Amino acid sequence: MAELSPEASPAVRAGIALVVTGVACLGAMVLFGAAAYPWLKAVHVIAVISWMAGMLYLPRLFIYHCDAQPGSETSETFKIMERRLLRIIINPAMIVTWVIGLWLAWQGGYFSAGWFHAKLALVLGLSGVHGFFSASVRRFSEDRNTVSPRHWRMWNEAPTVLMIGIVILVIVKPF
Repeated sequence: MAELSPEASPAVRAGIALVVTGVACLGAMVLFGAAAYPWLKAVHVIAVISWMAGMLYLPRLFIYHCDAQPGSETSETFKIMERRLLRIIINPAMIVTWVIGLWLAWQGGYFSAGWFHAKLALVLGLSGVHGFFSASVRRFSEDRNTVSPRHWRMWNEAPTVLMIGIVILVIVKPF
């Protein structure tokens, strides 16, 4: 069996954790049916919190990374931090959020609710910001960032604004 490099190992562990979570959730759905709903809702909330934590922290790393000289030890450390945050926390958390969230919406009959359509649009927007941040991690890793720390300070607010809208829609259900 080939030995994993230290760089691949955290990603593999995250992938395994994602598969185990998926299998456990699928098992709960099959075994417990509707009784699984509150447990999967708890897993969904945990995944959302993890996703948001990463989405709020990653642009802060970009702000500090802008000040590091390309090729420096500091820059290389930021590259590792950004890549690991994205691959080990943010990506798996987003996947779990989407998979369980769609199941919860289907199980709860929310696909016909107006507030849910608005929430889904905001979650799609958050996923788009996630994609933008992922592309930015690649640019930073290739020393191709061309924007200022001020740019990243403004982008740091996007996940917060989307999160506020999502939470209000889920809790208040205004329409």
